[in-house]
Amino acid sequence: MAELESPQVIMPRVIRLISSLLQRVAESNDLNRRFDMSRKISVFHGLCRPTISVQSYLERIFRYANCSPSCLVVAYVYLDRFAQRQPLLPINSLNVHRLIITSVLVSIKFMDDLSYNNAYYAKVGGISTEEMNLLELDFLFGLGFHLNVTPDTFHTYCCYLQGQMLLGPHDLNIGIISPKLHYCSSEDESTTHQQRLAV
Repeated sequence: MAELESPQVIMPRVIRLISSLLQRVAESNDLNRRFDMSRKISVFHGLCRPTISVQSYLERIFRYANCSPSCLVVAYVYLDRFAQRQPLLPINSLNVHRLIITSVLVSIKFMDDLSYNNAYYAKVGGISTEEMNLLELDFLFGLGFHLNVTPDTFHTYCCYLQGQMLLGPHDLNIGIISPKLHYCSSEDESTTHQQRLAV
């Protein structure tokens, strides 16, 4: 990974929570994989697992990307949407890092008034600028360019994440339909999600 100046940043608790959820989803999909993990099956897949943990990677992104905790929640929403729209590309240990940097990049561009260029985020993520550009494009098409997150949807995901925070690290629920993330799939996403949680 490229070295950047290390600013002193207080890490929000949502980083630990989102990284724990994503780590558990990746590990669950690794165990239940139906494909050869030695074969690269998408632009998001590496040929080997990165040595940096999901939490350390997310902390690195937060430290250098100068994004708000809200952007991280929106990035989680995007990952959830992507996982539902791309069922043949489950989040696993070979693609979770690239999916994280890409979802945060897209979230920052959509949410914040100011952002760095893709070359900067590529350096933060430890990939080339060309790869960052390709990942962003593929992610946007994978989402169907469904980037808007309504206040109700944002609130629903925040409530879900807060609920998971209260459970503690050993009781995290990775979703209603393991090993996927929890998700909202209709136009009125928050209502659908609340109904799923009530089941």
